[in-house]
Amino acid sequence: MNREKEIYEFAASAGALEGYLFLKKELEADSLDNWIRNLYRQYANFPDEIRARFQGALDRTLGRAVRSLVTLLGDGHAHVSTLRSMIKGALPDSAQDFEQEKKEKLAKFGTS
Repeated sequence: MNREKEIYEFAASAGALEGYLFLKKELEADSLDNWIRNLYRQYANFPDEIRARFQGALDRTLGRAVRSLVTLLGDGHAHVSTLRSMIKGALPDSAQDFEQEKKEKLAKFGTS
């Protein structure tokens, strides 16, 4: 598999997890076992220089997922710990904190 496809598939999976957890009220923790394990393995498979290119965006995406997951499973759950191990920066303030993305898109694309 080529590296760009690996990055895309990883990012899509991380974003899908964030969306799946967003504002969820109930959750069977074991339903995420494979998803989170695969995310972690994909992340670990990337060389440091590749991860450095997307780490900031990943911190925000997985950070929002962590905020949702803490509400559902508690701060000490293994899934929360696994996701936090992939986050190198600060967590977003909440699962609904999209301010950084809005600023970056506005700077890049302007308004319509």
